[in-house]
Amino acid sequence: MITLDSMKPSDWEAVKEIYEEGIATGNATFQQSAPCWDEWNNSHLQHSRIVAKEDNIVLGWAALTPVSGRCIYAGVAEVSVYVSDKARGKGLGKQLLQKLIEESEANGIWTLQAGIFPENTPSIKIHEAGGFRIFGTRERIGKMNGVWRDNLQLERRSKIVGIN
Repeated sequence: MITLDSMKPSDWEAVKEIYEEGIATGNATFQQSAPCWDEWNNSHLQHSRIVAKEDNIVLGWAALTPVSGRCIYAGVAEVSVYVSDKARGKGLGKQLLQKLIEESEANGIWTLQAGIFPENTPSIKIHEAGGFRIFGTRERIGKMNGVWRDNLQLERRSKIVGIN
């Protein structure tokens, strides 16, 4: 049975391994390597960090990164959802994203955004099922291994946070 729990520092090695699997696909992130724990921990919001476990083994994770240090954007965060190679195609990404949405709203986040490579169709579908919409394409936004890559921009506006 899959459980969704708050990520703990002791989960980091498994989280990092799954992140590295995503990096290896070439369609998950521009990052070429996973950071150390301190760098990752300092760059992500302290709330809304989730791991999916089965038999105490981490199979996926989700977390939020602030989009800006400016206070006006305090309720806007960027989404990361990663699923282990051995657990893909089982709906785990959708479960993680839904839990991330719930936790983000409980912590005052009114807009979630995601930048996804157009080739990452499963991630696009998961986000669209979670209420995200594609609002644009950043053409040739960055190079990966010497090749310019586009990035789709998706967002989800909360219907319960920041509506007044």
